[in-house]
Amino acid sequence: MGSVRIQIIEGNPHLRSLLGSHLKKSGYGVYQSQNLDQAKEDFHHRQPTLVILDSDLPDSDGVEFCCWLQQQRKSLILMLSARNSERDIVTGLKAGADDYLTKPFGIQEFMARVEALIRRLRITVAPLSLDYGDLKIDLVQRRVRFKEEFIDLTPQEFSLLYVLAQAEGMALSRSELLRRAWPNAIDNPRTIDTHVLALRKKIETDPRQPSIIQTVRNVGYRFNQGISENNPTPGTELATHKSY
Repeated sequence: MGSVRIQIIEGNPHLRSLLGSHLKKSGYGVYQSQNLDQAKEDFHHRQPTLVILDSDLPDSDGVEFCCWLQQQRKSLILMLSARNSERDIVTGLKAGADDYLTKPFGIQEFMARVEALIRRLRITVAPLSLDYGDLKIDLVQRRVRFKEEFIDLTPQEFSLLYVLAQAEGMALSRSELLRRAWPNAIDNPRTIDTHVLALRKKIETDPRQPSIIQTVRNVGYRFNQGISENNPTPGTELATHKSY
């Protein structure tokens, strides 16, 4: 967890120290800020993964600072507050807090809230690229490289390949691929077959015996994640598969 950086902005030095101690014991990188001037400087310098923010800071309004943090769009925010009315909680969440914990609270609950937020972050952060041995998919530049050569894909071909790869080996029907990969509603499942055929010509060693994009009979298509393992030769589809 060392890569997870947590900033604690808390006016009470004893509580700040206590929270910091428990977070460090759990393996998080922790640094503490006692006021907003220091907090802004620390935030820009450290780029925290999660900010623990006291709504009642001695020198300013923590809710206003929460709005500022939310505008940066770089960190999750857990707001701590002695204000426990529904209105106060709603105000904090609308200001940008990802979670709201009212004081007093137990350390176990606090740690559980932190861990839940970190799990959420790990789920929502998308990878920059996908690597399957000879086939590499750059999700930022929307480019594909096969056997160290860049392949010229149309935007729609790239979207189809990405959706298939993200399914992690699960077979997807033509209607599901149309729904996920096409920006506009299309009611012609054979459109998928045409684009799969075009993709195979560009990224398969032998398009007639595809090993990357496999046909699943009576279902649709699946992406063979096993291509990253010693680059199996073409023609490894199951006997129940057939190519279009």
